[in-house]
Amino acid sequence: MAKIYIRSASCISPQNTFGDVPLLTDIVQYNEPRLRVIEPDYRQFMDPKQSRRMSRVIRMGVAAAKDCLQHAGADMPDAIVTGTAYGCVEDTGIFLTRIIEQEEEMLSPTAFIQSTHNTVAAQIALALKCHAYNNTFVHKHFSFESALLDAAMLMEEGEAANVLVGGTDEITDINYAIFKRFNLFKKGEFVNTNLYADKTPGTAGGEGAAFFLLANEASETDLACIKGFETVYKPADIKKNISQFLERYETSLTGIDLVISGRNGNEATDILPAELENEYFAGIPVINYKHLCGEYPVASSFALWLATNIVKQRSLPPVFNPEVAVLGEIKTVLICNQYQNKYWSLMLLTAC
Repeated sequence: MAKIYIRSASCISPQNTFGDVPLLTDIVQYNEPRLRVIEPDYRQFMDPKQSRRMSRVIRMGVAAAKDCLQHAGADMPDAIVTGTAYGCVEDTGIFLTRIIEQEEEMLSPTAFIQSTHNTVAAQIALALKCHAYNNTFVHKHFSFESALLDAAMLMEEGEAANVLVGGTDEITDINYAIFKRFNLFKKGEFVNTNLYADKTPGTAGGEGAAFFLLANEASETDLACIKGFETVYKPADIKKNISQFLERYETSLTGIDLVISGRNGNEATDILPAELENEYFAGIPVINYKHLCGEYPVASSFALWLATNIVKQRSLPPVFNPEVAVLGEIKTVLICNQYQNKYWSLMLLTAC
């Protein structure tokens, strides 16, 4: 795979990550296992009349996409590719509720039309008047990685010079209640900053929208470079997969300055990532990120946003200090994300 250059990155998350703000100077604390995004003032990105007709995840996606393009100084991407597992859950819930309440009669089609998974990518294209390639991937916890792969293939085959890639997912009252019934979230007293110390089942639900303008050629303003990435489903030996991945991209463990781990606080599924941290990655600084954004299918897009900014400034944000000792500048970051030990994704970022 040829190198992919990250021109800009924008993220709306449960932390103060959107706009021209310092990188994670403090942690926003949550006392329930549901981390909601901090929504920006959308008026600078869309007409208030249009905004009122959009659901929350659409507003998040459109704002993050436009902010990303503004920071890159780009007006129009060659393609728009997004990833989402849940789609527009809020509109889906509204439509299904009205079916019941109105006994399947006189239903407005608006909520149904806006509940499809590709609505965010479509609304971005409408806002930009972009008639280029537009695609959305709905592949559970590989949704964002699949969008990234599509973007890489478009640029590799010469179909696009730059691609706007994003991951969006929201958590609403309805799907939060459903996931709670499956015991996916922690019970009892909760503080997100104690997510990994709390040795109990479950994690914290999260949501967010992260967008990246990727390019196939380097420029002086690139934030970071994606050297390689891959997904592994139900790995028999994840250490072997990581070794082969690093070898493929001519990188050794000693060449990695930082690992971003996908632990999410779930006692049962954190065992293997903890073993990797203590044994395979021994001697390499490792940080976790899901206490900041929560667990959601495209959480790896938050990890990529975090890694991009760490490589850009060559150092860790204050929220990770002094827990992690890093010697020297951070120029190479390995993201090792996982969910339930089934969905593993590896991304290797380097300074440009």
